[in-house]
Amino acid sequence: MMEQASPLMQSLRRSSVWFVASVLVLLALSIGLSRFLETETPAVSVALDPLNVDAVIDEITSDLNDTNNAPDLDVLLHRAMRALAFDVADARLYSLIGEIKYRQGEKDEAYRVFDQARKLSKTEIHALQRSISRAVETGDLPKGVREIDILLRRWPEQFSAIAEGLPMILSNPDGYQAMLTAIRAQAPWRANLFIALSRTPAGLDLSNRLLLDLTGSAAPPTSSELSGVINGYIRQKQYEPAYRLFLFSLSDEERKLGGYIFNSTFEPVSDGKPFDWQVPDHSGLEVTFATSQDAVEGEGGATIRFLNTPVKNTALQQYIQLPPGSYKISLVASARNLKLPKELFWSVKCLGPAGEIAIFNIPEGTYSRRKLGQDFSVVPTGCPMQLLTLQTAAIAESWRFRYVGTLVMHKLSIERLSS
Repeated sequence: MMEQASPLMQSLRRSSVWFVASVLVLLALSIGLSRFLETETPAVSVALDPLNVDAVIDEITSDLNDTNNAPDLDVLLHRAMRALAFDVADARLYSLIGEIKYRQGEKDEAYRVFDQARKLSKTEIHALQRSISRAVETGDLPKGVREIDILLRRWPEQFSAIAEGLPMILSNPDGYQAMLTAIRAQAPWRANLFIALSRTPAGLDLSNRLLLDLTGSAAPPTSSELSGVINGYIRQKQYEPAYRLFLFSLSDEERKLGGYIFNSTFEPVSDGKPFDWQVPDHSGLEVTFATSQDAVEGEGGATIRFLNTPVKNTALQQYIQLPPGSYKISLVASARNLKLPKELFWSVKCLGPAGEIAIFNIPEGTYSRRKLGQDFSVVPTGCPMQLLTLQTAAIAESWRFRYVGTLVMHKLSIERLSS
């Protein structure tokens, strides 16, 4: 028969169990608190749990990024190596060790460590960034572009960090071909590339070349890419290349709609490029394009339905390019119960010091296929390109001036007058 434990031993055993449980609870709380603090206060987190690798990484990264105090690289290297002993497969630790080695001037060793980080995780962000920089520095631009592609597929928010170097890569034949290959493969950062390039004159020329090389490929230029580059040329006041790119972008069917005004009959094929019809967002009206076969009562063209609200600014617009000379702008229009508290008019305005050169008003009322027009001239200087707009004269959205009714514009055309 087993001897029953004394009350004292039982008490000690209960105390021992309680002590162990308390230690485990405190340890769990410490680890939990460490995880909670690791982002905001990594140093405190590390003190609570020295094995919290995430906190160690955050602490070392914070020290490396501290621009006010020079970090003790030897101390940081010791911390990173100690953390690596507990997590030998964490690519971030290898990246930190590589960065410390890089700053210590041991670049060959640093890149060996970066390569190890990439073996563990091919998308490790810092190792990728250093690898891209090295590829560009050594002239291995195809490798640099491949790694840019990897970086931006995994970390798309990093595009702005590498955008500045893209024109330099594209200016090199090898870099250009590598970039063209990537965007032909529908790289998800392709749209951002064209947006970034369209901000500078040199970038615009590179964008233009890329768009031409993409034409006829399995990944042809999109309407938004073309519009972005055309608008970029217009912002830079490079009107000739803007218009040439627009003409080049037209399909065989779209070329049939050409003229001083593109798509003068308002066929429902508009894709919003600057030398095509653009319809700004407007809550006070609805704009629809229709062929004569599709339209109600055979009235094809652009139908504008006013919604009994104030209407301010532009309803339709298109950039046009007229050489110096004399012209006539003509409109064939119908209206139903059209009430215009302030004028509704077509305007031709120079993108230059010459300013507005033509204006004619749309009449109120109900009418069918009324012909309206205005003669005007384009002067030799101060008018390199023009903006054609349909707009109201309202300067404030006052509910006293509400536009009502329907306007159907069947055809708007410009013809040159003989001198």
